[in-house]
Amino acid sequence: MSAAKLSKIETGRALPTVRDVELILSALKVSEEAKEQLLTAARAEVTEATAWRLLRRMGPWKHQQAIRAIEKTTVTLRLFQGQLVPGLLQTPEYATAVFSLPPALPEETRTRTVAARLERQAVLYEESRAFHFVICEHVLRWRICEPAVMAVQLDRLVSLSRLPNVTIGVVPLTGRMPDFPMTCFSLHDDRLVMIETFHSEITTRDPKDVRLYLETFERFSAVARYGDDMRATVEGVRNGFLP
Repeated sequence: MSAAKLSKIETGRALPTVRDVELILSALKVSEEAKEQLLTAARAEVTEATAWRLLRRMGPWKHQQAIRAIEKTTVTLRLFQGQLVPGLLQTPEYATAVFSLPPALPEETRTRTVAARLERQAVLYEESRAFHFVICEHVLRWRICEPAVMAVQLDRLVSLSRLPNVTIGVVPLTGRMPDFPMTCFSLHDDRLVMIETFHSEITTRDPKDVRLYLETFERFSAVARYGDDMRATVEGVRNGFLP
């Protein structure tokens, strides 16, 4: 968070979002009791939407840093993806391709944003945290870059799936689906959900919303393939990208 933004919050010239409040309280190491009281006050409007154009204007690498701060305070992260390989699992080349999609970022901005996304991945190696990713199979086939880059990206999924604190499931194209993959979302413990739409990122702490997304995640998780079955699926798609 920039000093200018923090100053505006301190002087009352800008209202903090719930996410801002949590980041500030965590940085100040406020007691859990006091933290919950202040967060309750901040939840007067529990659902917030921030347009991507605004995040782009302020610097998308700063948004990556804000997400990193939230991930650092998350013990169990559950993430559902029906559009792209999750950012925490992306290779540099795949991430560059993502940020080259329309509206493409200027080269310098894209480089800084990719670097900030890759820095987030260090959290995967903290064994005190748990990560559970559920990815739809069509994501593995969605070509946003050259076949060789896609193949390397899928190899990385296989590699990361062997980390002791990382679980990766793939929802196969065959079989009956429990729901529609309308959007991608991440659950941070049982306290926060971040949802991505075409025009904005939505954050909610409403317990009813959190429960809804948790139930949705569990439905897709129940039909996903894991372990060797998952790796066989990913490697099969990868082989299709190889010459």
